[in-house]
Amino acid sequence: MTRYLLALIAGFVAGVMLFATLVYFNPITATAPLSPLLVGSNEIISLTYSVAADEAIVYSNNGERRVKPNPDRVQELWEAPIRRSSARAVVMRDAAGNTTGIGFKFASDSESTRLVNGEALSNSAWHVYLPGRGTFFMEQVENYWHYIRDIVVPAYWSSADSWKGNWNSTMTAGPGPLGSGRVSGGAGEFKGLVTAGIESLNAKAFSLSRGAVAVTGQLTIEVGTESEPDAADLEITD
Repeated sequence: MTRYLLALIAGFVAGVMLFATLVYFNPITATAPLSPLLVGSNEIISLTYSVAADEAIVYSNNGERRVKPNPDRVQELWEAPIRRSSARAVVMRDAAGNTTGIGFKFASDSESTRLVNGEALSNSAWHVYLPGRGTFFMEQVENYWHYIRDIVVPAYWSSADSWKGNWNSTMTAGPGPLGSGRVSGGAGEFKGLVTAGIESLNAKAFSLSRGAVAVTGQLTIEVGTESEPDAADLEITD
C-alpha cells in the first residue's frame, strides 16, 4: 500500500514539475513584445521614474508582500476591495535626468491573468502632473510575465536571492488595438488630448527582500495624433 501511495505522490510531483516547466519555457511567450510606438512617426514625450519602493515619495500595498510600504507609517491598502492593489507617488524625470513633474500610479492584479498563456496581468492607471505644461491620465493593462520569468524566478534560484543583469521590455499590453495604453489629457497643453502611450521597464538589479533595486520605468506618450482611438478597442476588461 505504501509503495502505491509513494508512486502516486511521485507521479503528482512529476506532473506539477512538468506543467511548470512547460509554462516557463512556453515557446509562444518566449519573445517580449515590441513597443507599438517605436514604429510610428508621431512626436513623443518620454518620462522616467525609479521603480524602487524606497525611492518613491510614497508607496503602499496590503502590507503582506515582501516589498513593504514606504515610508514605514504609510496607510496600508488592507481593505477587501483593494487588497490586491498597490499605489505609489514618484518623481518624473526627462531624458536628461531633470525633474519635470510628479506621477501617481494605482495598480491592481487582474483576474484575467492566465500564466499558461504567458499572461501575468495588472490593470493600472497613471495621473501625471508636469508643472508649466499640464496633466494627463493613462490607463493600461500590463503584462508582467516576462519580468517574472526573466528576473523574479532566477532570483529565487539564486543563492543570493537576487538577480543582476540588463533587461528591458515593454510592459503595456493594452487596451489599445496595438497593445498600447490609453492617454487622456487633463489640463494645460494636454487638454482634450486622446492618444496612445506605453510603459516599459529597464532592470539591472532585483532582490527578493527589497523587490526592484535598480529598475527604471519609462512612460512614452505619443502626441500630435489626429484621430481618436476606437472606444471599443480601448475598453479595459478584467
